[in-house]
Amino acid sequence: MSENPNVVAIRFQPLGKLYHFDRAGARDLRPGDYVLVSTRRGREMGEVAGFVEKPKSKNKLKPIERLATAQELVLRRMWQRKELEAMIDCRAMASEMGLEGVKIAKAEYSYDGSRVTFLYNYEGEEKIDLGQLRSAIQRTMVESRVEFRQIGPRDVAKIIGGMGACGLETRCCSMFLTEFSPISIKMAKAQGISLSPQEITGMCGRLRCCLVYEYEQYVEARKQLPKVKKRVVTPLGEGKVIEVLPMRQAVIVALAEDDRRVEFLKHEIEPYEELKALKGKANGPCDRHENGGCDCGKNN
Repeated sequence: MSENPNVVAIRFQPLGKLYHFDRAGARDLRPGDYVLVSTRRGREMGEVAGFVEKPKSKNKLKPIERLATAQELVLRRMWQRKELEAMIDCRAMASEMGLEGVKIAKAEYSYDGSRVTFLYNYEGEEKIDLGQLRSAIQRTMVESRVEFRQIGPRDVAKIIGGMGACGLETRCCSMFLTEFSPISIKMAKAQGISLSPQEITGMCGRLRCCLVYEYEQYVEARKQLPKVKKRVVTPLGEGKVIEVLPMRQAVIVALAEDDRRVEFLKHEIEPYEELKALKGKANGPCDRHENGGCDCGKNN
């Protein structure tokens, strides 16, 4: 990595998504420093997470304005201490207004208190109007501009934290995930995981994030093994694959002779059709050879 990469990765929350900025306004930076940047939501304070030598995007980046001062860091902590109370007040007002299905997950103040954003989740079929709630909150928080931002159930689970469905004391999303990857049911199928909701659903009610962790390894491993129902030849005779064990590079075969179920490693089996074709070529021309309708390679 070059000594002074120009692109800086910044996050605005402890496990938040990384955003790239140009370091033009602050050359002497280290990971852990707090800086001020201009965003579409206004000026914000973010933490330097690292440096990017070869950014994927070629778009022009916004510059870092400057390092945050000690006074601004103290101001930020002061407003952060007010976030819990603000969230509780907002929840109480939403309940009084009968806004069913609206879950206020968190209140976030900007570093200088000029803006407070309430993160909420709502999964109703119709779009909900929170204008009345925003006006009521604004009257009690005149020093800050009140905003509402809808988030998904995964984000709510990340904010709330707690034990994961697998038994981990801290959920993956609250411990190290900075972004949520797309997850589909085929990932569970590829890994041979039971499709029951209890097995594949997280505390957020969505497919578990961990389904993506080993998915690519399973896909690559399965490419090296015969599929279920394929006929194979084993040291104990012919049989049919009834189960694939990708991570062990093995399959379970139901033997044709006595229907026993035996596990074989990849190098111990041969595809039945390929072996049959090879034997045919070794034994001589096939029935269609004389008519010129095959490619067995045998001469007349």
